[in-house]
Amino acid sequence: MLYVEALEKRIVNQELRAIRVTSPFLVRTADPPIQAAVGKRVRELRRLGKRIAIGFEADLWLVVHLMIAGRLHWREASSPAASRAPGGKQALAAFDFASGCLLLTEAGSKKRAALHAVQGEAGLRELDAGGADVLAISLDQFGAALTAGNHTLKRALTDPRLFSGIGNAYSDEILHRARLSPVALTSKLTPAQISALYDAARETLSAWIARLRAEAGGCFPEKVTAFRDGMAVHGRYRQPCPECGTAVQRIRYAENETNYCPSCQTGGKLLADRALSRLLRQDWPRTVEELETARTRR
Repeated sequence: MLYVEALEKRIVNQELRAIRVTSPFLVRTADPPIQAAVGKRVRELRRLGKRIAIGFEADLWLVVHLMIAGRLHWREASSPAASRAPGGKQALAAFDFASGCLLLTEAGSKKRAALHAVQGEAGLRELDAGGADVLAISLDQFGAALTAGNHTLKRALTDPRLFSGIGNAYSDEILHRARLSPVALTSKLTPAQISALYDAARETLSAWIARLRAEAGGCFPEKVTAFRDGMAVHGRYRQPCPECGTAVQRIRYAENETNYCPSCQTGGKLLADRALSRLLRQDWPRTVEELETARTRR
């Protein structure tokens, strides 16, 4: 959202003068070629879930998916960095405009960020997972999407086919605000719980959009990260819950983790972490009290 707002102020009606791609893994389409956008003016920007779509003349679109570690940076035309070729291991591409240069970088070695060139609305639809914008739907629509299948709440909130743009971090914050377990099943939610989750999602997203917009202060948002001061549980493993003081816990899986407060969200029960559960087996503590007792004995 913030990237789109910042780019609207800087590149709408600007002609794309050049695209400099430094990573062979970035471009995921061949027809139309991404260079077809060079010489065309930007007409509009859109958010497609976690993707940023830049619309050019002739109904051509460049669509950037930042994935987890991708970031955008803006260099004003007057800056020496705007004219230099993008360097460093994190650099993926540079998009040159008369007003400045848009840089795309990605931390780490996974190279998951992607750039697509597509033609028209049909091309955009192929990249759109179809999830609903929680800030633009009713409670009934939210409930229908949430309970369309039977999944854990964590999975449902982060599924781009159900909801647009809710990632790992904000799903943790939403579930904490709603006082719901990340592993609760959608099929077992009561109407009151669905309503609480809907309100929590809208309140959490609105509050963070406003906060991040204020922090940017009209400048290009350079400090985009999933870990932020002020979050209640995400990225705060073993730190005290701001509501009750209980140590925040986590569930780790693949490259992600879910953070939650056992007192506020799971009735004091610790959720099994796959890695630790396999290691500790029968010694895995089931409650906060058992966990604290185990730590005291060490």
